[in-house]
Amino acid sequence: MAHEHHYRAAVEWKGNRGSGTKDYLGYGRDHVVTSAGKAPIAGSSDPAFRGDKARWNPEELLVASLAQCHMLWYLHLACAAGIIVTAYSDEAEGVMLETDDGGGRFARVVLRPRVALAPGSDREQAKRLHHAAHAKCFIANSVNFPVACEPQIEAA
Repeated sequence: MAHEHHYRAAVEWKGNRGSGTKDYLGYGRDHVVTSAGKAPIAGSSDPAFRGDKARWNPEELLVASLAQCHMLWYLHLACAAGIIVTAYSDEAEGVMLETDDGGGRFARVVLRPRVALAPGSDREQAKRLHHAAHAKCFIANSVNFPVACEPQIEAA
């Protein structure tokens, strides 16, 4: 039986510099993303689109969501399989293609998880679990572009 889960987020634009969107160069792209009981996320657009490089942009958040989802599934599956993970990090990268009309889409995301294992953990099984984690990832199953995974497994 399928279970339905609901998620809420609020986005509030903070970039009105006095004249709203009267002029393309005159308004800021700053915004705040909130959800009940959580710290706000300072957002903007990518600097290529006049955004603030010190704030998160939606494209970075999409790549981060894919990396987080994969990691959380991987840790769960490793625990269930008796694989002891002692450290996990990922340097994920996404490629977005901008179209001539100013729109665009993601072409791909590559996850590069580095996993450290406790002595005695099965390295080959630990590597195979990345495939299972990818198959279960809610976010990866929801996007219309390829998400590749290039894991590195290390002894602790």
